[in-house]
Amino acid sequence: MANRLSNKAQEVAKEDYDKAKALLNEAAKSGTYMYPIKGIFYFFRHPELWKPLRSIIMPYITLYSSVLGSMFFFTYLPQLAVMAFVNGPLAVFTTALLILNESATITSLLSRNYVLREAILDTFDGTLVARNCADVLAEGRELKPRGDAIQRLGRALKTPFRKFSLTEIIRYFMYLPLNFIPVIGTAAFILLRGRSRGEVVHDRYFQLKGWSSSRKSQWLKEHRAPYTGFGTVATLLEMIPLASVLFSFTNTVGAALWAADIEAKEIKMAGSTAPELREAAKKAE
Repeated sequence: MANRLSNKAQEVAKEDYDKAKALLNEAAKSGTYMYPIKGIFYFFRHPELWKPLRSIIMPYITLYSSVLGSMFFFTYLPQLAVMAFVNGPLAVFTTALLILNESATITSLLSRNYVLREAILDTFDGTLVARNCADVLAEGRELKPRGDAIQRLGRALKTPFRKFSLTEIIRYFMYLPLNFIPVIGTAAFILLRGRSRGEVVHDRYFQLKGWSSSRKSQWLKEHRAPYTGFGTVATLLEMIPLASVLFSFTNTVGAALWAADIEAKEIKMAGSTAPELREAAKKAE
């Protein structure tokens, strides 16, 4: 019985490893992991996009510093004691990485509902305007005729960002024990967090396009690897202490750049084309 269970466990582990490997390969081929990096460069080249960040910088830093300080003060030693059993000397680093991830998650959940909500929305919409995709905003935002990309933004007619999510918290704590597995477990944890992060980066775009929940779910299913690639890099950037607020905005810019490219039908993801492109190709034939 013990041998059968051991063999079955190895079989399951190999199957999951193969799936993860295939997912990473598809993500690498898609190139979408570069959009968070593109977002950094685009953000710094367009000073008008700094305005939403400047408006919330002090409240965010205060919130993040409070969460990070509290987490290290109250939870570092208890978590280090547990991690030391499985990670040995590496526990000093893996515990710090775990707390950074925990702090980023808590801060993200709080800030996106109370601090960053409007600023992130303005950044996404402003980037679309800067990329000459203002027509996409027709159903979701009033636009002024003059000004830079941010100055043109009028009243938001729709706001897509999710409110406090109990499901996300439950999923986070379900994945948390992976960190007890040395190195590989922490990497898997970040990858899973990245997949969850990737699933929400285009909520605004889907809303502006008027997509139904079923169409959105189908799109995300077909392009799971590209969104995981984007989300993993975005998660890693947002785990950097203090700089996480900056990367929250550059990641938003990167997501908007990606949406603009999808809108312009300029890219292919994971070897497949968007449904609209496939339909156009069939008509052309």
